[in-house]
Amino acid sequence: MANILALDDVLDAANLVKRILERKGHRVFPFTEEEDAISFVKSNEVDLAILDIKLKKMSGVEVLKELKKRSPSILVIMLTGYPTIETARECISLEAGEYCVKPIDKDELAKVLNSQ
Repeated sequence: MANILALDDVLDAANLVKRILERKGHRVFPFTEEEDAISFVKSNEVDLAILDIKLKKMSGVEVLKELKKRSPSILVIMLTGYPTIETARECISLEAGEYCVKPIDKDELAKVLNSQ
């Protein structure tokens, strides 16, 4: 069982990830605010973060950088509805484990999670 942070500016999207992964036995903590997610990682053990790239105040890439500063070993999966080669390269260079295009279905999410 992993402790997983899910950050998306759309609460329904974060809760969808939560429902899918809780059925697999994981503990999922959904967030819609970047600062709240970063603060959570400061004070809690998180094995994996699933981050949307387009957020409200910061980009998912900026959040990825902050999380890696605080927890270098954290695994990260980036999600985007607006995929670009540049963003994919940047995410991989910052050690995101996966870069997935939304909408992501439960089977794809499970497959990606198992590869981490």
